Amino acid sequence: MTVLPDLAPWRASADFRRLWVSGLISNFGSFLTFVALPVQIKELTNSAAAVGAIGAVELVPLIVFGLYGGALADALDKRGLIIWTEAGQGLLSAVLLVNALLPSPAVWPLYVVAALSSALVSVQRPALDSLWPRIVAHEHLPAAASLNTFRWTVGGVAGPAVAGVVVAYAGLGWAYAADVLTFVISVALIVPIASSPAAHEAAKPSLKAIAEGARYAWSRKELLGTYAIDLAAMFLAMPLALLPFLADELDAEWSLGLMYATVPLGAMLVSATSGWTARIHRHGRMVVLSAALWGVAIAAAGVAGNVWLVLLCLTVAGGFDMVSGIFRGIMWNQTIPDELRGRLAGIELLSYSVGPTLGQVRSGGFAAWWGVRTSVWSGGLLCAGAVGLLALCLPKLMTYDARTDEHAARVREQRAAARGAVASPAEAERDEAERDEAERDGRGGRPGRARRGGAVPQLPSAVTVVGRRGRSPRGASAVAGRRRP
Repeated sequence: MTVLPDLAPWRASADFRRLWVSGLISNFGSFLTFVALPVQIKELTNSAAAVGAIGAVELVPLIVFGLYGGALADALDKRGLIIWTEAGQGLLSAVLLVNALLPSPAVWPLYVVAALSSALVSVQRPALDSLWPRIVAHEHLPAAASLNTFRWTVGGVAGPAVAGVVVAYAGLGWAYAADVLTFVISVALIVPIASSPAAHEAAKPSLKAIAEGARYAWSRKELLGTYAIDLAAMFLAMPLALLPFLADELDAEWSLGLMYATVPLGAMLVSATSGWTARIHRHGRMVVLSAALWGVAIAAAGVAGNVWLVLLCLTVAGGFDMVSGIFRGIMWNQTIPDELRGRLAGIELLSYSVGPTLGQVRSGGFAAWWGVRTSVWSGGLLCAGAVGLLALCLPKLMTYDARTDEHAARVREQRAAARGAVASPAEAERDEAERDEAERDGRGGRPGRARRGGAVPQLPSAVTVVGRRGRSPRGASAVAGRRRP
């Protein structure tokens, strides 16, 4: 038994390797801006509410373009969408650079860039998410999710730590300049990737197509559960907009870069030891448990009066957030049919982006009224309570089992058929035995046991990843956020 990440997707897919390296470089730049942008707004306004208002200006484009971006991802070439939106974000980072170099930088361009970048990210992300099942084999999706989150967390740890030094000693302009350079390199790496045209069954972009995706999501209560849990956790317990002020209150301004790095550090530790995730089949339970513990850890960070304890609590919180993200991603990618994947990715984008976006507004507003630390610990406790209540209201999420779920089985067969693959009699017999075992587990019989090697039993499947990201930086603005868990 190993806890190290499975490297099978890296070995099997050249496109996965290109996207992985592209994302590693791009995310490093994203996190530089992730730190620089709120610091610049704080310097210009000295207002927690002004920092939190970044989320407010991102919200409308996020909702509108997230849903429409999902329809575009199903109807157009995904690679082309990713390249053009990536180039557009590079231009917006250049605007931030020019503004920072002015003798008297203005505040309003920061909000305009945030809104426009939110629109571009919302178009890009569904295309990235729906690309997963096309460049990675179905049985490798859990491993690919872990590798992508590991790549994101490496940038998430190194980026903020470097940004804290760069912003303090070299200036904001250098941080923005480095981000522009990472976009240039990222586009150059994505261009050689094979095109990914729309499926034959894909609907044209329209309100009807968006509604079709929404109806499918509504019919899948376990999917609704993953959306609701993440939305509640991020809305109630997202403290990142307050970190510059928390560092001030603790008389530890030097720790700001470390504070921003702690959540990605916790996520990196989990993703670096994620081999165990392939042996878990009840993904919904893990989503609920880890989201509740995220809230508890954030509450502890708000109560702690020592900066090192705060850093520890934020690191633990980042680890639980990553566990939740890994299992949500596995459920999404293993159970949603290809012809709906883009539209559902648009809904997923709203679930994991609207929460942090509104969470910035909530935390900034609470801090303005009741204080920074009260805003942090109260949000964590509200998160834990809300997650528990949602778990009671959504029993299908708690009973979800990847071995027996009908939607997971249907997608396995769909992707196997796309390759013309047929399961061998031995594979079919093994799968049937494990389904029987899972059913006995559900009836209170002996605990189910995953087959040796820890992989969920699956048919051979079409080479079908979210390039560039496991998940966007939690609480990062769209300017810094570009790709998740």
